[in-house]
Amino acid sequence: MSSLRLKALNALATAALRPRLTATPSPQVARREFERATRIFLRPPPNCLVLSDPEMDWVSVGPPAGEVLILYFHGGAYLVGSPRTHRALAGRIAALSGLRVALPSYPLAPENPAPAAFEAALAAWDLVVARGYASDRIVLGGDSAGGGLALALLAHLIKTGAAPAGLFAYSPWTDLTGSGGTIAANTAHDRLFDPQRLAEVIGYVTSNGAFPADDPRLSPYFADFQAPPPVWMSVARSEILLDDTLRIAGKLRAGGGASGNSATVTTP
Repeated sequence: MSSLRLKALNALATAALRPRLTATPSPQVARREFERATRIFLRPPPNCLVLSDPEMDWVSVGPPAGEVLILYFHGGAYLVGSPRTHRALAGRIAALSGLRVALPSYPLAPENPAPAAFEAALAAWDLVVARGYASDRIVLGGDSAGGGLALALLAHLIKTGAAPAGLFAYSPWTDLTGSGGTIAANTAHDRLFDPQRLAEVIGYVTSNGAFPADDPRLSPYFADFQAPPPVWMSVARSEILLDDTLRIAGKLRAGGGASGNSATVTTP
């Protein structure tokens, strides 16, 4: 993408999307608007095939290469999003990787607070394994809350001795206690999210503190990662979740994982 186009998109997000998201009155309204926006603005790549069953979507572009599967968890602050909203992104990932992408559904807050999303993620893992994918032939992925969910699942699987082949995440939300310094430092710079509403969102997800925000099933920053597989994460320098990404990357490296464990910071 050209720098001029990127600047234009960033300007649009700052001027239009962030104020709109900030003004959204409820999670239910946000879900409808998010679904509508993704239908209008996001299109799957050519030759994208989506097969749906009750548990997840299966996305591919052309014949998948080999028996490796990407298990991808959608973002949306645990409040919005679905396999439908992320089909275009999954199609792009499938086209670039040559692999099939599984997009599971998981229950959303506030109707289904933590640990409902984690339990659904674990069930999705068990389902793809039951369908014949070996654990070391599955790559986990996700964005925002979905990235945090993938990392929480990774920590659990490492403990059980069934670690996946690797993981990638875009701007993962890894610490719902909000202790990352860039939550405040990047308040004026983040293109989409208003940190002033984070406490409200976290309240929805944790049932107003009934579920601990530092539980590793929700905040993988507090999990143990002993000898993790390769992990790659990407985050923009302007995002409030910058520290969420950088700090968990440090924990992954400290856990003695592969040298490929890294976080890529982009500008803006």
